[in-house]
Amino acid sequence: MADPRFFPTAGPFTLAELAELSGATVGGTTAPGAVFRDVAPLDSAGADDVSFLDNRLYLSDLAASKAGACLIHPDLASRAPAAMALLLTTTPYKAYAAVARALHPPATIAAGRHPAAVVDPGARLGEGVTIEAGAVIAAGAELGARCRIAANAVIGAGVVLGADCTVGAGASISHCIAGARVVIYPGVRIGQDGFGFATDAGRHIKVPQLGRVLIGDDTEIGANTCIDRGSAGDTVIGPGCMIDNLVQIGHNVRLGRGCVIVAQVGISGSTRLDDYVVVGGQVGFAGHLHVGAGAKVAAQSGVHRDIPAGAAVGGSPAVPVVEWRRQVARLKIMAAKKKGGE
Repeated sequence: MADPRFFPTAGPFTLAELAELSGATVGGTTAPGAVFRDVAPLDSAGADDVSFLDNRLYLSDLAASKAGACLIHPDLASRAPAAMALLLTTTPYKAYAAVARALHPPATIAAGRHPAAVVDPGARLGEGVTIEAGAVIAAGAELGARCRIAANAVIGAGVVLGADCTVGAGASISHCIAGARVVIYPGVRIGQDGFGFATDAGRHIKVPQLGRVLIGDDTEIGANTCIDRGSAGDTVIGPGCMIDNLVQIGHNVRLGRGCVIVAQVGISGSTRLDDYVVVGGQVGFAGHLHVGAGAKVAAQSGVHRDIPAGAAVGGSPAVPVVEWRRQVARLKIMAAKKKGGE
C-alpha cells in the first residue's frame, strides 16, 4: 500500500469502475460491485488491492498472490488463483497506470507565491502559477498557466515555460523555451554553456555558446540531467521524450518525438536522434552522428557510427545486436577453452 503521507488516496472504486477507467474487461467470478482501495505488487497485495502481471517471469508470484484483483492478459488468465478478480486487457501495464492514477491522483497544491520566493517585476506569470520558497524567477521569464516552480529552483532571464509545466526543487533553467506539460525533476540543469573550445598553441579558447534549448510538449527530464544550450543553432528535445536521471545532452543535439533515454547516457554535440529512438542505460554517443527513427541501442554500448532507422545495436563499438551477441558468445567459448587448457 502506498504511504498516505506522500500519496493522497482517492476511491474506493468498484471492479466495474476500474474496468471502465482502464479499458479492461471483468473476468473471474468476483461480482462487479466488489470494492478495491489501493494498488500493490503481486507479492504483497491484499484482498482490497489491485495488482498486475505484465511479465511471465512473475507467474509464480501470481499463483501465490493474495491480491483481490489483477490486471492481466487474457492468455494468462487461467494461471491466476480461482478467487482472484480479473481485469482482462492486452496491455496490463498501461491499464495499471490508469488504475494507479485514479487511486492516487496528484496532490493538489494551492496556487500562489511563497513570501520567500524572489520574482522579478519584469517576469510574466500565468493564471494559477505556484512558486515555492526560495525559487527565483528572473526578468523577462514567462510562466504559463498553472506552472509549478518548486523550492530553490531558478528560472533564468527570458525563459519561457508553457502551461502546466513543473520544475523540481533546485533545478536551474536558462536560455530555454519549453512547451506545455513539461516535467523537469529536481536538480536538472538546462541551458548552460556547451562544451565548446578551440585549441591554439596549447591554450583552450572558449567558443561562445549562442543557441538555446527548445523542449517540446509532454516531455519529462529526470533528476540531475544536464542539457547544454546550442553553440550557434539550438539544442532540441522533441515532444513526448522521456529522459531518465543523470543524462548528459551536449550542445546542438536534436531528439525527435518520443525518444526514450535511460539513465547515465551521454550524447555528444550535434548528434541527431530521430523519432522514437530507445537508448539503454550508460550508452555513450560520439558527436555528429545520426540515429534513424525507431532504432534501439543496448545498455552500455559505445556508438561511433550512424545507426539506420529501425536497427538494434549493442556493444562497444556498437554493431548489429545479432553480431554483438555472437561476439559475446565467442569470447565465452574462447575463455572456457583457455581455462580448460591451463
